[in-house]
Amino acid sequence: MSRAARTTAAVVGALLVLAIVALGILAALGLREGDPPAAGAAPAWAGVPADASAEVSRSAAAAAAAAAAGADPAELLRARGAYLARAGNCVGCHTVRGQPEFSGGRPVPTPFGTLFSTNLTSDPAHGIGDWTADDFWRALHLGKSRDGRLLYPAFPYTDYTRTTREDADAIFAYLRSLPAAAQPTPPAQMRFPFDQRWMLALWRGLYFRPGVYAPEPARGDVWNRGAYLVQGLGHCGACHTPRDWLGAPQSDRALAGGRIPVLDWYAPGLGAMPVREATDAGGAADDPHAWVGLLRNGISPTAVIVGPMAEVVRNSLQHLAPSDLRAISTYLQSLPPMPAAPAVVAARGTPVSTGVMARGGKLYADHCADCHGRDGQGAGTAYPRLAGNRALTDEPAVNAIRIVLNGGFAPGTHGNPRPYGMPPFAPAFDDQQAADLVSYVRNAWGNRGGAVQSYEVNRYRSAPPD
Repeated sequence: MSRAARTTAAVVGALLVLAIVALGILAALGLREGDPPAAGAAPAWAGVPADASAEVSRSAAAAAAAAAAGADPAELLRARGAYLARAGNCVGCHTVRGQPEFSGGRPVPTPFGTLFSTNLTSDPAHGIGDWTADDFWRALHLGKSRDGRLLYPAFPYTDYTRTTREDADAIFAYLRSLPAAAQPTPPAQMRFPFDQRWMLALWRGLYFRPGVYAPEPARGDVWNRGAYLVQGLGHCGACHTPRDWLGAPQSDRALAGGRIPVLDWYAPGLGAMPVREATDAGGAADDPHAWVGLLRNGISPTAVIVGPMAEVVRNSLQHLAPSDLRAISTYLQSLPPMPAAPAVVAARGTPVSTGVMARGGKLYADHCADCHGRDGQGAGTAYPRLAGNRALTDEPAVNAIRIVLNGGFAPGTHGNPRPYGMPPFAPAFDDQQAADLVSYVRNAWGNRGGAVQSYEVNRYRSAPPD
């Protein structure tokens, strides 16, 4: 063996030893991540609000009172868990269309490969029928399966770790009551080296710190309830926080907005809007009541929810108690403005030529003005207002491009059971025409967005509609 080969082998060996030592340290730390705590009385910001249902227990004391009155505490616990599972939109990822709810198997594409959601029904072989409440707590709080395997963070335990033990127990009681579905979970299809689960120990050492939500007493119960839902069960940061190259959320830009990997949608920032954007939106988006209506119904006079978020509204948010929606709104409105990233500022500064505005304006007049109005003011909640619509000026412009190509469809909700839909224009426009149209609506009526190029449109023609 040559000297160079021996040197290389020595370096590789040293790195392996260091990796093994690091894994040992991380494993030892993992053993001290915390034993499952005993259940106790739920704090005011946890559990289920009183206006969710007259039959739902909010605390151990309420359950005891209900038991004294002849109600079944176990049934109350399951009802509480059903509400909390709704708040977490568990059904969204753990259900394949046409299959039993919570039976798993839905693909979860990531930049590192494809995972499949697990079966959460009471089936003992393929679901959680043989799990204990402690097993479930460790998965939710520590990201560890029943057999000790580290879970991929596509299951957002990095958010769920903030859930209280009492709420975790309630969710587990509800899931255990579901009919068993004998549906196995397909094996993960992760690329090398991301298929090596031991590497998750390194990722967790860098990015994961387990811990139940710590309230800020000075903020009050309403704010803390909203923070608990947004940061924990709602796992809003899973989509609305940008991620780095290893898939870890960028904590310094929490809820600042980011592109959803693989799905190719942009999840907008949820914090308080910068002054310029608030001016563009006419101040309407700063109204907490408008937020509540949008989260509950999927529409408001100034916005409509489409794309992956429409599923969240349909499965989860429309079912939440009014007090929870107000709490979420209160928390989001309290977040400080997040400065736009330099790339976003540069993109917004890209000038749009008079030729593009002329061509886009003609396309708008011919295809869009009958519904959205020549002045872009729309028509109530049927046709969204485009003038001052923040969603149009977000960077990147992927959402606006996809809506033009594939159409826009709000979720069917109790408050909007028969939503209006926008037809797809992909068959009618070539790439340049679609780029001209999107550039026009992003810069007409006082909107300020960057120009869209034809190659951007072409990129999203083949994107899946879901």
